[in-house]
Amino acid sequence: MPNAAAPILITGLSNQEFLERYARPGCVGLSGGLTWVDKAICRAERHLDERERWGVWSHAFIFQGRRADGHHWVIESDLQIQPKHIQLGVQENRVTKYHDEKLFDNLAVLDFGLDETQTNAVLAEGLEMVATRTRYSVRELFGTLIALRIPELRTKQNLLAQDRSLYCSAFVQYLFRKAGLELIPGIEHKHSTPEDISRTPVPHSTYLLQREKPRSQLRVLGRKIRQHVKVRARMLRKTTGQK
Repeated sequence: MPNAAAPILITGLSNQEFLERYARPGCVGLSGGLTWVDKAICRAERHLDERERWGVWSHAFIFQGRRADGHHWVIESDLQIQPKHIQLGVQENRVTKYHDEKLFDNLAVLDFGLDETQTNAVLAEGLEMVATRTRYSVRELFGTLIALRIPELRTKQNLLAQDRSLYCSAFVQYLFRKAGLELIPGIEHKHSTPEDISRTPVPHSTYLLQREKPRSQLRVLGRKIRQHVKVRARMLRKTTGQK
């Protein structure tokens, strides 16, 4: 099993090239997106940081490997809304879903060096949950938000827990328990977040494709206004003789 180390920063690759090169069966995938849901999750994860910086990751999933159709597949608990079709819960999707760089600007692959037995345990349990239609729990997300604000709750059962329901990072942590690995020691799996998984103390290698996000025009404007106000305030103090 690899030792825990600083992330290996990958540059100059498209999402497709990055995933083709580093994704392997049993590895964990993390994504950060640009939708309002992604931003809401990353904002909620600020409670994990002493300086209240937003989290980077808003979704977690498991790489399943290449199948007979020649495509690499993932197993994940997600909410997908398409014309005349809604997928809500544990599902299989082609990794091509994450090739869109406009939707997924940050990606990571966490390789825990699972052996064949561990990999099979993770994937077999994931496929069982696909077959039994385990649901994606929006309700449990709100329970996790409460626990992020009240950290002592994170070791206890989710206040809004439901049977046969798991959101994305809870699903990943649950599967790894089947392989004998506790990704987030001391935290109830239904209180886990993608950001927690990115910080796991379990030895692993992280391959990181992280692009610099364009600064918000509103933030830039706000900074210019604050600078202008400071300059005018200094000028006013000089004219009135104040220090």
